[in-house]
Amino acid sequence: MAVPPVVIFPPDDDGGRRVRIDGAIVGRAHSVQDIARYLQEAGLQEADEMDVVRSLLIEWRGGGPDIWTP
Repeated sequence: MAVPPVVIFPPDDDGGRRVRIDGAIVGRAHSVQDIARYLQEAGLQEADEMDVVRSLLIEWRGGGPDIWTP
């Protein structure tokens, strides 16, 4: 099975989650808004928080969009 183009890794001790888009780590997010910004920077200009929560293109590891602490 193919890995989705966006992977959100489990929260670290600081409450950040690494974000990988198309195989490259683009940074750490501390909220769904941060992830939406990374998607916008990657070319999805219209991406917003609801897109992040609902998208099937995002694989959440270590908990979904409501989990930000280890």
